[in-house]
Amino acid sequence: MLWSDPPDEPPEELRDVQAKLRRMGIVLAVVAVVMMLLLLGW
Repeated sequence: MLWSDPPDEPPEELRDVQAKLRRMGIVLAVVAVVMMLLLLGW
């Protein structure tokens, strides 16, 4: 790898979008578990 090569890290906005998607996935998973518990009558 040459010193003039661009870094491999993704651009700033792509990292922001990835972080948002990760958070949304966690929230959706928690909501799904809660809904399942409510539907099963816990």
